[in-house]
Amino acid sequence: MEVKRKIIKRSYKVVLTLTIALYLPLNASAWGMLGHRIVGQIAEKHLTGKAAKGVKLVLGNESLAMASNWGDFIKSDPAYDYLYSWHFVNLPAGLDKQGIFDLLDTEKEANVYNKIPEMISILKNKQSTPDQKKLAMRLLIHLVGDLNQPMHTGRKEDLGGNRASVLWFGEKSNLHRVWDESLIAYQQLSYTEYANAINFPTDSQLNTWKSSSLKDFVYGSYQASNRIYANIKPDERLSYKYNFDFVDLLNEQLLKGGICLANILNDIYK
Repeated sequence: MEVKRKIIKRSYKVVLTLTIALYLPLNASAWGMLGHRIVGQIAEKHLTGKAAKGVKLVLGNESLAMASNWGDFIKSDPAYDYLYSWHFVNLPAGLDKQGIFDLLDTEKEANVYNKIPEMISILKNKQSTPDQKKLAMRLLIHLVGDLNQPMHTGRKEDLGGNRASVLWFGEKSNLHRVWDESLIAYQQLSYTEYANAINFPTDSQLNTWKSSSLKDFVYGSYQASNRIYANIKPDERLSYKYNFDFVDLLNEQLLKGGICLANILNDIYK
């Protein structure tokens, strides 16, 4: 009887843990599986030879695309609950570029902006163990994707759009979920097909993004989120027109995320 009670108790803890993981506020994940893999796939095509070798030494046969979702998968393990705030940075409306930069400098809570440099430092440090480097690499890939999902620089008051209710083709949803998954899924492409379809940055884009700082990428996402917020009404019905109006912005942010990640990895292993 005692053994049976222990088994039931353990089963309850497992179910409770999974339930909590499923219902954590959704602004802890970004792009969904497809979006993160698109970013990773694009980045892999822009790595230098040295960077490609460096990544392989850390990840082995795991590609950037397949490593990209580890940061979300691990949410099933309570030991990694401390990563929750790493996936986003809340930015209030109405700030100019300098205002964003100042806020990023003064924000002490762990967030997507201030944790990316920590992962870079671990990867550059020759004293880091293989396990430390693998964890840092997986998180770096994921966090760079998060940073370029506009709603991850969204408002604190609505949890990055999670509380902004909308209808997506007649089904109840929210603005964050639309940008995490729905818009990408609507294109009906695999992550490799999607990456191949949009991986055509212009020379101007490559030059601009190569010279951009991490703060610049945050500000770019913030500008995109402002545009998204400005074009939404409570409980608005979103469908074909919304996709038509925003698919170019979606594709630019995915492409930008891939180039941003490649730039960082190329700099680590230069």
